Amino acid sequence: MNLARLLAAITLVGSPAFIPRDWADAPSGRSAPELYASLCASCHGDHLEGGKGPSLVAGSWRHGGDDAALERGILDGYADVGMPAFAQALGPADVRALITFLRETAVRRVEPTPSSSSDLPAGVQRSEVESYRMESVAEGLEVPWSLAFLPGDRILVTERVGRLRVIDHGHLQPEPIADVPPVVVRDEAGLMSVSVPPDYAQSRWVYLTFSDPGPNDTAMTKVIRGRLREGRLVDQQPIFEIPRSRYPPGHVLFGCRLVFDGDHLFISVGERGVTGAAQDPTVPFGKIHRVFTDGRIPPDNPWAGVPGACPSIWALGVRNPQGLARDPRDGALWESEHGPRGGDELNWIRRGLNYGWPAVTFGMNYDGTPVSAATSGPGFEPPVKYWTPSIATSELEFYTGDRFPRWQGDLFLGSLAQQKLLRLTVDPATHGVTHVEEVFRHLGRIRDIKTGPDGLLYLALELVGRPGRVVRLVPAER
Repeated sequence: MNLARLLAAITLVGSPAFIPRDWADAPSGRSAPELYASLCASCHGDHLEGGKGPSLVAGSWRHGGDDAALERGILDGYADVGMPAFAQALGPADVRALITFLRETAVRRVEPTPSSSSDLPAGVQRSEVESYRMESVAEGLEVPWSLAFLPGDRILVTERVGRLRVIDHGHLQPEPIADVPPVVVRDEAGLMSVSVPPDYAQSRWVYLTFSDPGPNDTAMTKVIRGRLREGRLVDQQPIFEIPRSRYPPGHVLFGCRLVFDGDHLFISVGERGVTGAAQDPTVPFGKIHRVFTDGRIPPDNPWAGVPGACPSIWALGVRNPQGLARDPRDGALWESEHGPRGGDELNWIRRGLNYGWPAVTFGMNYDGTPVSAATSGPGFEPPVKYWTPSIATSELEFYTGDRFPRWQGDLFLGSLAQQKLLRLTVDPATHGVTHVEEVFRHLGRIRDIKTGPDGLLYLALELVGRPGRVVRLVPAER
């Protein structure tokens, strides 16, 4: 992206003009593994296990182990123990990537990324405050991505390959819903969220997000709504779309989550691989959008009426928002997003704010090169929580049922790469996370989490190397 154009767009809407030099106009530089091999391995070992210098994966730090202490040690060295200073050899972005590499390697040493998914456990499982059993609801699904509940004990399930399925009274119907729009199925692209509004009993609308195919191998996030009638999706209307001539190439970073808020609908849209686009209010990529449920633009949106800006933008500076949820206690909007290699984030999303990607991040590029030297900056909202290395965050859900009273109001977060279900305690007064529990791991890549009308917690699980399933957590006797 042209930097002058980006700065002009940012200045136009009064967003932060702070663009770190190392992100804006510096070359990407060498990868962190290459830097480590050439500068660090002779003392600290080829695999960070230690040698002449101490181990960098043992978790014991003589001079402090937080990011600031590691940065200080790399740049200034410790002459008394023979640690050289690398301030002349490394730039700030290189140091940032090295720290990410150290964190990633240390965690992966004790917690490697699972290469398979375990079967459901039998018997009573215990979290810190509740006991539960796991039950299978439906099997044989091809990457089940999203769930929505209909009256009469029916559940809608999207399969990323482009099928909308129905689970009716616990039975997966063999035929998918007909007339679902064509979707791109490639890399991260496909049919994604399904959601129904609070007034479904009257309106009968069903909302879908998907990767819409464009010309010349392009694609873009699109949202439609329609009604179910005799096994078909009819009365289809577009809710969020851009001209196909503006679709970007590539098939990654679509976002695609939906959250209803009264007459409004929030939509998460990923950066789509367009570097810097998340900071540009003239394009929809890398944003949280807000529209009325029929697709109209609310006049109080922060960029509504700004010449050249995308009027549906509610917040900007996100990379690939895979989770979106409202806290029923105070209405706060929460988002989880994929960083690249490190820097997964949990954010409290507010009107008109900038969440920094890619100007500030705790991650590095997939090839190990730096994204930015900065993890914070003026005008950028810091994450409430971040994960380095990445856990590949997925959907968020505030538990609102009554079957698990000690989980009431807790925020559940799924993980793809690490196959974890996390429970987070969120303080609505401070919007901070006060506690994190790992409920379980290695049972599948968690694509969706929903509180069912029966008060149970439902999960859509993509299993590694085999068809996925929908499961639910049922209270066990205390």
